[in-house]
Amino acid sequence: MLRDHLRIPDDLWSHQDTRAALQGRDIGTLFRLIARHTGASQTRIGAAVGLEQGYVSRIIAGRKVTSIDVLERIADGCGMPDEARMTLGLAPRRHACHRDMAVRPDSRQSDVPVNRSWREDVRAAVQLWEGDVNRRDMLRQTVFSSAGYTLPALRWFTAPTPRPVAQEGRRTVGQPDIDTIREMATTYRRLDNQYGGGHARDTVARYLNHEVTPLVTEGRYDPATGRRLLAAVAELTQLAGWQAYDMAEHGIAQRYLTHALDLARAADDAGLGAEILAAMSHQATYLGHTSTGVDLARAARQTAHRASLTVLTAEALVMEAHAHAAARDERACATALHQAEQALDRADRSSDPQWLGYFDEAYLSAKFGHCFQALGQHHQAERFAARSLHMDERYVRGKAFNLALLATIHARHGEPERASAIGAEALTLTSQLRSARAVRYLRDLQAQLTAHRRRPAVRHFITRVDAALGQRR
Repeated sequence: MLRDHLRIPDDLWSHQDTRAALQGRDIGTLFRLIARHTGASQTRIGAAVGLEQGYVSRIIAGRKVTSIDVLERIADGCGMPDEARMTLGLAPRRHACHRDMAVRPDSRQSDVPVNRSWREDVRAAVQLWEGDVNRRDMLRQTVFSSAGYTLPALRWFTAPTPRPVAQEGRRTVGQPDIDTIREMATTYRRLDNQYGGGHARDTVARYLNHEVTPLVTEGRYDPATGRRLLAAVAELTQLAGWQAYDMAEHGIAQRYLTHALDLARAADDAGLGAEILAAMSHQATYLGHTSTGVDLARAARQTAHRASLTVLTAEALVMEAHAHAAARDERACATALHQAEQALDRADRSSDPQWLGYFDEAYLSAKFGHCFQALGQHHQAERFAARSLHMDERYVRGKAFNLALLATIHARHGEPERASAIGAEALTLTSQLRSARAVRYLRDLQAQLTAHRRRPAVRHFITRVDAALGQRR
């Protein structure tokens, strides 16, 4: 997985002015020093540390950075040595590397925090929830970075065995509290599938901030209860990340998924960890970071094997296949798809976690369709895309995706009228959703059909899309 580190001279960290900036957490001065010594632009600095260029500009102009999570991102993106990290008030790091998450020869070695505690994981997650609810500018300016998934994935494999999750707090936390969080996650997941990520995204963030925060920070629980509590919180945090991803808030989604993985690790829940790693792979591939998608899918597969959940192994293999297909690696894609089919055939679905209910034959067929479409194998893609429509009607967003997929395949195969007819069905469903992904798939279809707009059926479909979704800029 490629790191996007800035190449900063080692002696810069020992300069007196650099040390003074670190001691005062004066990130604006630090960025100016880095720009002066490396020639890096604000855009280049932002890409390295996972912040928008505009926000980097405001930091340089004097805006303070107080979030530990953002300071960690800056330290990681700058390749800050331990002495500098500690001057900034952050924990030192040690070097470690897992084979599937190995960095490329032309990048720096990844770093993993030393013995990060579950309390630190909780503290970081709580800070994210609060910042999201309060719509802090710092959080809104965060951008997706493939390197941002390196440390969490490495930490998942290399961190020591989690310490007991126990706390003496002001109020007792019991199974009813945990059951409530899981029920809320189930309800919000159903709404997400039916109405899109934007329908309840803000509500989930508020629930985490207002209802879950007191439980994890002020609660009293023994180790067994603590593990179950953090597992439930990780599940809901992952859902919040998935909703943000669906709304194209990719930097925020990455932050949620990262913290969800840390919480799952603290809870020692390998199954949920595999699911979160698969979600990370899904996002990376969607955004075109195919090598990252492959790495994360392989990490998910190894974790699923550790959890002895064969159906999760199948899911991870499907994610890997999709990343290979997006990278136009036909052989690797075919191998992963074949292994996924074999894994699903031998999977015992009777003990599936409830959050895995979406992964069925229809979902698998849709993924096969996406893979064959990416590889230009239209007949195969059409066959699986059509099969994917034999699905649970409660997954409205999923059906909108699958209809758009089938329509796109017909458009690319020179059947614009048929593509328009199926696209119209997808538009009807998408109009009921708050999903940036569903809109993107329809806009992509609309763009492909523009060359055929003289045909009445196509022109009518294009006009309907603009009427329902607004004129495309």
